[in-house]
Amino acid sequence: MRKISELLKPMLLAGLFFPTAVSAQLELKNEIPANPDNEPVEVHPVPHPRQLKWQETEFYAFFHYGMNTYTGLEWGNGDENRQRFAPTAAPNPRQWLEVAKQAGMRGGIAVVKHHDGFCLWPTETTEHNVTNSGNEYGRAVNIPRDFADAARDLGLKYGFYVSPWDRNSVHYGTDKYVKDVFLRQCAELAAYGTDQFEMWFDGANGGSGYYGGRNTTVNVDRATYYDVPNLRDSIHKVCPDCVMWGVGGEARWIGNEAGWAGQTNWSPENRDYSPESNGMYGTENGWYWLPGESDAKATNQGWFYHDGESPLTSERLFQMYLETVGRNSTLILNIPPNKAGILPQASVNSLVGMGKLIEDRLGNDLALKARITVSDTRTAGAGRNYEAANMNDGNKDTYWASNDGVIENTITLTWDNAQTVRYVEIMEYIAKGQRVKKFHIETSEDGNNWTRRASNVETTTVGYKRIIPLHGSTSDSYGSGFKAKAVRIVIEDSKACPLISKVGIY
Repeated sequence: MRKISELLKPMLLAGLFFPTAVSAQLELKNEIPANPDNEPVEVHPVPHPRQLKWQETEFYAFFHYGMNTYTGLEWGNGDENRQRFAPTAAPNPRQWLEVAKQAGMRGGIAVVKHHDGFCLWPTETTEHNVTNSGNEYGRAVNIPRDFADAARDLGLKYGFYVSPWDRNSVHYGTDKYVKDVFLRQCAELAAYGTDQFEMWFDGANGGSGYYGGRNTTVNVDRATYYDVPNLRDSIHKVCPDCVMWGVGGEARWIGNEAGWAGQTNWSPENRDYSPESNGMYGTENGWYWLPGESDAKATNQGWFYHDGESPLTSERLFQMYLETVGRNSTLILNIPPNKAGILPQASVNSLVGMGKLIEDRLGNDLALKARITVSDTRTAGAGRNYEAANMNDGNKDTYWASNDGVIENTITLTWDNAQTVRYVEIMEYIAKGQRVKKFHIETSEDGNNWTRRASNVETTTVGYKRIIPLHGSTSDSYGSGFKAKAVRIVIEDSKACPLISKVGIY
């Protein structure tokens, strides 16, 4: 074996092993990168920009429509006669979205392929699609095309639910299914618009099914079977702002289908989390950003339309809104179109009523007319400041911040005359991470004496948005309110200096 000195000799002769001149040039300097705007450092993990845009959608519709609408099933076996798909009129996705908009929603997701494998668009991947349906209305259906066109025209976001599990395909469970069926279907759907905000993949672990006549049970490991890294990269190249739910691993199931998230709800999570036990809450020190989405039904039966179903009341739907959007989650609310391909009038009435409640109760922000002060303000930088006024300026990209190390703060809003207050809304600037760990809210009728409100509510996390009913109840969701000349938010603990982009009072 050659000695190390012999190996180094050529490098020394060539002047490559730290000669005096070179070592002087390579002298290390202890320089701190410039931060001219004095911006707070990020508290990791932080969201990807597409996750931020997704969270801003807040509240959107789910439309379960397809073969099950006509068979009366929730999960078709995959052996349904294609002629069973026979709408009694031309389905009208525009009507679905018009109602969603009246309900206060900002978008919608249409089911275009459920577990039975029947595709609601003309596809080259399977004969199990609308072109072989039972009447002229069915054969003319192209839900992805019509849904995307209507959403754009109405100024709403849109996306599609496509089931990775396919109980019809003879290839399911083989590599051929992933490559020649599922990934191609996703590519076909991506072609209906590059501005999609979400693609929804269900649990997709497999199970019993028709499978092209095999009539067997096929189970797969969804973590590896669907080639998710390739799927994610392929979709993002075409639809850069499209978040992939479920199998895609960019947003998490909140853990129930009842329309509620935990009062303590962190967006950080770990890969080994259990949605059923922890999806409602997240993990404070989770190592990646996985925000929660709550899927819930607006009717009293299944996800698909069933004769005799009834909608939930507007008041119950508003409660869901408070317990999801108001707890750092998004809400995707399912309204199933009927056999004519439209939303039933009873559902329309309930949803429009919900939209009116949101507008009446959360539409007049008293903070816009308040004086707002804080206990500490971060030193301004060259190009931006962190003043208290940033919390009610209507700009989501500005925020108030305290100085580094100051994690206990108060935010006080005052009016000359007493206001009737019922809700307090707080929004963190989550682009730099979720921070607030504990806070409480007080009101003062005279501006001097303070009373703590919502004392039975877990005032812990904030995240993207938190809405606190001051009387402490979401089921009795409005209440008589409190007279207040001042409202005070006391931040008791935070991972780092808090960053608050908005405070709203209603």
